[in-house]
Amino acid sequence: MPVDLALQVIRERLEGNKELHTRTCLAVEDIMDLLKFIVTTTYFSFRAVIYQQKFGAAMVSPVSPLLANLFMEWLEKQDIATAPVECKPKLWKWYVDDVLELIKRGQVRNLTDHINSIDPAGNIKFTYEEEEDKQILFLDTLLVRREDGSVKLLVYRKKTHTDQYLNFSSHHPLKHKPAVIRTLLERCYSIVSEEDDQKKEHVQRCSISVATLSGPLTRSNGISWRNHGRYGILGFNVPLNTV
Repeated sequence: MPVDLALQVIRERLEGNKELHTRTCLAVEDIMDLLKFIVTTTYFSFRAVIYQQKFGAAMVSPVSPLLANLFMEWLEKQDIATAPVECKPKLWKWYVDDVLELIKRGQVRNLTDHINSIDPAGNIKFTYEEEEDKQILFLDTLLVRREDGSVKLLVYRKKTHTDQYLNFSSHHPLKHKPAVIRTLLERCYSIVSEEDDQKKEHVQRCSISVATLSGPLTRSNGISWRNHGRYGILGFNVPLNTV
């Protein structure tokens, strides 16, 4: 993350905030002087040698996450606003380091090249994964395209998933054991969109291996997703260590 550009983004946000004076008596210049001092004072010692971090924000600083979030928010807006018409995304859902894209087929590389050109330092690079076998993952959700172009949702599990959950004979607090089942049920009914797929979830096997759960369980309605047949589903991944 280029600190100088991030500071510029924060300055513009502060200058455009008409309610800033109601929350602090500090002027924008005062805030920026303090912030610049914090993010540029990045000295540390290793084996009796003093070093200074030259690029990016310090990992141990409580200011760094705020700085990174504001910069990535600016970068996201620039990505979408300046994207060429032919590759402008129809859907853009960003959470932490994952982005779900809905984009016209054949424009994946063009959009990737565009958003990788926004960061002037060239240190934040997006990679992409395309829909494969009419499926693509996003966080712990697997999106599956039907023949009619609509989308159903499943819970995504890695190939290395072992189906092993908390053993009831373990020395964990008792309340943690039914919580495992509650969590799986909540995820099943919140994510999985079709009843037949809900029955295939791991909840029953987990219930048998953990314990019989007493008390009522809540059920959340599933969410249906739609898209258009002439668009493809595309997912982006941003390496965490770049921000």
